[in-house]
Amino acid sequence: MTGWRQDVPVLGSVELPPDPHALDALGRNHSLETALADLVDNSVDAGASNVLIRFIQHHARLIGLYVVDDGRGMTPGSIDTALTLGGRRDYRATDLGRFGVGLKAASFSQAASLTVLSRATGNDAVGRRWLHGENRDGFHCDIVPGDFAAAELDRPWPFSTSPSGTVIRWDRVSGFPASDDPQQVGVFLSRTMDHLRGHLGLMFHRILAQGKLRLTVDVEDVDRGVGIPADVEPINPFGYRNAPDGWPKTLTAAVDGSLLTIQCHIWPRRSNAVEYRLPGGAEQRQGLYFYRRDRLLHAGGWEGIHAPDKKLQLARAAIDIDGDVAGLFTMNPEKSRVTAGAGFALAVGAARAEDGTTIADYLRAAEATWGVSNQRSTAQRRPVTPPGRGINPRVCREIVDELPQLNSEPLNIIWAKFDNDDLFQIDRDDMTLLLNRRYRAALLGGRRGGLNDAPLVKALMFLLMENVFQGVHLGARDKDNIDLWQEILTTAAKAELSSFGALP
Repeated sequence: MTGWRQDVPVLGSVELPPDPHALDALGRNHSLETALADLVDNSVDAGASNVLIRFIQHHARLIGLYVVDDGRGMTPGSIDTALTLGGRRDYRATDLGRFGVGLKAASFSQAASLTVLSRATGNDAVGRRWLHGENRDGFHCDIVPGDFAAAELDRPWPFSTSPSGTVIRWDRVSGFPASDDPQQVGVFLSRTMDHLRGHLGLMFHRILAQGKLRLTVDVEDVDRGVGIPADVEPINPFGYRNAPDGWPKTLTAAVDGSLLTIQCHIWPRRSNAVEYRLPGGAEQRQGLYFYRRDRLLHAGGWEGIHAPDKKLQLARAAIDIDGDVAGLFTMNPEKSRVTAGAGFALAVGAARAEDGTTIADYLRAAEATWGVSNQRSTAQRRPVTPPGRGINPRVCREIVDELPQLNSEPLNIIWAKFDNDDLFQIDRDDMTLLLNRRYRAALLGGRRGGLNDAPLVKALMFLLMENVFQGVHLGARDKDNIDLWQEILTTAAKAELSSFGALP
C-alpha cells in the first residue's frame, strides 16, 4: 500500500470572509463598452423606457460619467442589496441580470468611485457610494445624504426621473485621457462615443428595434452646458435585403428534452452597410450569434462547428439560449461571451430544417454564395489621397477600405477663420482643406461642433477635391474647377446660413 486514503478527515470548520481587496479583481475582462452595456442591462431590468449615458467635461478635461434611467428605482433596502458584492435579488424570468456582481464589476473595471442614487415611487431618494482601490479593512459602503441624492436625480435630464429613476455616477474614471487639451479630448470623445454607440446598437438591437427603449449618449461641459444627444440606433447583424433563394432556414435538434434552434442566415454579398461591417471586421463576425432575453451576448465564432474561413463570412446564425434546460451554454459574468459545452457540436450536427437541410448544407451554401458574389467584376478605382485629421474615423475607415491609397501625406479638413465669404481655401503645402468657420453653425444645424464634426459635408468635400492635392502643381483645368466649385458651393453655404437665420 502507498498510504493513500480515499476519505479526507476534518476537525470542524472556520469562516474565511473575503479580503476587502477582492473588489480590486472585479471586472478585469470589461472594456468601457461592455461595462456600460452591463449597466444598461440593469436599466432594462428596471423597466426603463429611457437611458442616458453622459460624459462630464470641465475645462476640457473629462472628469466623470453618468448612466441615468427612468426605471422603477430602488428603496433603501433594495439599494443595499444592489451594492452588496454577490447580492442577488429575486430575478424574474425576463431579467438580463444573473450573477449579482454586474453593477460592481462593470463600475470598478472603469472607475475608482461608484455612486448609486435612486428613488422608487412613494419613497425618498437614497444613495450609496463605493470607493475602489482605497485602503479598507472591510466591506463598508458610504451612505449618501438623501438631499444630495434627490438633487442629482432632479437635475435637468432629458427625461424625468420622478416618481422613479436611478442615477449611476462614475468618478475618477481610469480610461479617460489625463489631458485638458481640447483637441486630444475631442478625438477621444469622438472615437469613444462612436465605438460605444456601435457596441450598444449591436448588443441591444432587438430591444431598440422593438421600441421598448430609447438609449442616448451626450456630453455635458459644466462650463458651457449640454451638447445634442446622439441616439443609439439598432445595428441588426442580420439586416440584409434580398436573401439568397431558400434562406434563411431554421434548424432544430432535440437535446435532453429541450429544443436547440439555429436560425441560419446568408448575406447575399459583401456590403458596406454598418450591419455587415461590424466592429472587429466582417470576417471575424462570421458564425454564431447568441441571444438571451433578446440581448445579444456573443457575436461571431463557430464554437467548434467549423474553423473561421474567409469564404464563410456571409454566414451568420442566431441562437437564443433562453431556457437552456440541457445546460449547453455558459455565459461569462461580463455577458460578453457564451461558451458552448461539449455536447453542442454533436447537437448541431444532428440539427435539421423541415426540408432536411443540415449545418453542412448551410455552410456549403454560404461558401457558394460567397463565390458567386466575388465573381462580380468592378472597374479599378483611381487611388486617392489618404484621409487625415478632421474627418470622422468611420468615414476614414470607409475611404481606406473602398479606395486604393496613394503613398502621400494625408489630407486634413479643418475649420478656420476667413477674411472673406469663400467656403473653402486650399493649402497644398500643408495638405489641408480649410473650411470657413462662418458657415459652421449653419451646416451643423446648431449642433455642438468638434474636430470630426460635419462628417457628410467633409466626406463630400474630400471626394470632390482630394485630387487637387495630388501632383507637383495645379493645372489650368484644376484651377478652373476650383473656381467653379468655390462659386457654387459658397452660394449654397450662404443659402444655408440664410435659412439658419444668421445673415445680417
